[in-house]
Amino acid sequence: MSEAFIKISNLHKSYGLGALKVLNGLDRTIARNDRLVIVGPSGGGKSTLLRCVMGLEDIDSGSIEMHGERYISTGQNGKTVINRALQKQIGMVFQHYTLFPHLTVRQNLTLAPVRAHGVAPSKANEKAEILLTRFGLAAKLDAHPSKLSGGQKQRVAIARALMLDPKLMLFDEVTSALDPELVFEVEGMMSELADGGMPMMIVTHDMCFAKNIATEIVFCAGGVIVESAPPNEFFGAPQMPRTREFLKTIRSGALE
Repeated sequence: MSEAFIKISNLHKSYGLGALKVLNGLDRTIARNDRLVIVGPSGGGKSTLLRCVMGLEDIDSGSIEMHGERYISTGQNGKTVINRALQKQIGMVFQHYTLFPHLTVRQNLTLAPVRAHGVAPSKANEKAEILLTRFGLAAKLDAHPSKLSGGQKQRVAIARALMLDPKLMLFDEVTSALDPELVFEVEGMMSELADGGMPMMIVTHDMCFAKNIATEIVFCAGGVIVESAPPNEFFGAPQMPRTREFLKTIRSGALE
């Protein structure tokens, strides 16, 4: 693996005063050209890992580095310490779009750059138009989210994250709430980003998409990484019994 872009070390995360251990000493490095797809059973820690990397969840212990700098750690008081400048270099897209319903598509894209980052409205508008044209949504610039399909909403959510020029993109089950015919357009947009060299961490239950987009598949269960391998090896010759059991469950159609 090439030089680490993100380094996750001995990450622990629990809920309810430690009653529910979700991440249990997880370690992982991510290179600049990686598209890391995280799969595993429900409750295995996949989405929690993404939320910790985004800085949306406090951690119990461990650390995350970015560009070789300390990004997330715990201080002497046990509280989570986040380097906010590094946090701004990460974009995240969620399962349920999180678009502002009272704003147009244009306004959804330009709000954060203008209000939080001081970008001139004209520059933000220009970038929004370029992104939406690139992803086939130019005709929806002044529409409200209620006028969009689920696939269009999710593509707008991805474009909104790209407005801030992230160096890493996180995707948490972004197609699981979509009708099957809408999944293809969102996955196509993500594939285009991947082709452009955007490093990604993706949580998904869609194994076909995982195989097509990933440089590495990580199987996460019990709060740790059980197995990690390139897609062909992961699906063709898994090494760990727990991984083989998981894949057998998927192939039988019994995955939750």
